[in-house]
Amino acid sequence: MRPLSIPAVRDRIVQAALKIVLEPVFEAGFLPCSFGFRPRRSAHDALQVLIDECWRGRRWVVETDIASCFSAIPHEQLMEAVEERICDQPVLKLLRAMLRAGVMEDGQVRREAAGTPQGGVISPVMCNVYLHRLDRAWDDRDGELCRYADDLTVMCWSRSQAEAALARLTTLLADLGLEPKAAKTRIVHLKEGGGGLDFLGFHHRLVRSRGLNGRKPVAFLARWPADKAMQRARDRIRELTRRSRLLLDPKWIVEDLNRFLGGWAAYFRFGNSAARFGKIRRYALMRLALFISKRNRRSREFGWQVVAFQSPDQLGLTALSGIVVDPRPFRDWRGRPNAGGERRR
Repeated sequence: MRPLSIPAVRDRIVQAALKIVLEPVFEAGFLPCSFGFRPRRSAHDALQVLIDECWRGRRWVVETDIASCFSAIPHEQLMEAVEERICDQPVLKLLRAMLRAGVMEDGQVRREAAGTPQGGVISPVMCNVYLHRLDRAWDDRDGELCRYADDLTVMCWSRSQAEAALARLTTLLADLGLEPKAAKTRIVHLKEGGGGLDFLGFHHRLVRSRGLNGRKPVAFLARWPADKAMQRARDRIRELTRRSRLLLDPKWIVEDLNRFLGGWAAYFRFGNSAARFGKIRRYALMRLALFISKRNRRSREFGWQVVAFQSPDQLGLTALSGIVVDPRPFRDWRGRPNAGGERRR
């Protein structure tokens, strides 16, 4: 279990106020390779980097994750990074107090000399402030760095460049008192028929188009919900249709399912996700039919009849077809082209 430090309401208000003051100051200096927890930037902007760079020919990818990033950031070095742009002593004193808040476990407050409390409003900003040192030290000649908080990828031209980038990345993290997570660190070669990588919930793999309507088949980087994302979706659907909710009206269950499916699909629709959307909806229909059969103490066939035949719209369960948007190189995830074929900064 990951320890979380959830502040009291008044402390969250103070942290939010401090975030409003500090974020614009540091945001002015953050680099384009950073995407996580930044205004007007999203995970889909980071995902577009992989599409663009793969199209350019960078098909050797270093993927890694910083081990225990939020809990491993040294307080003194973090404050040094903050003091590069902030000199107001009351603000610095308040920030130090937030860092020393600690985590309560089994009724005991544990205060560490490292880490920014995960769960606090100010923590994502502090993470970006500290990892900005990594962004600043990175040389583009080592590869195209893409960082979303503590998840990183480096797109490279060759295996030798990827190995050098991984060594450089490990050295820079060591200078910051951090290290890559060994279980999630590897070098992937994106090629047709080869493996892929998971990044920000999507699985990315190089495939070839079918060349319909007389078009020439081309190789492109496709993405769809990763296996872990699919399993989490199934777990959530199973939880919403669990036996302990049998006393609830089925329309309430459908509302809960629609609320989850709508949010899940809103994120994963920007990808080649149609096939996996179909699997998730069929699973949701199966669980809903099973819920109705158990609620009425009837067979599964009865539940399927209610869902599939006795209701014209399958009890109002949201449809996931026709909403997928295929990503394109040099075109942001909203569908707007980028001038000159360059990524939108």
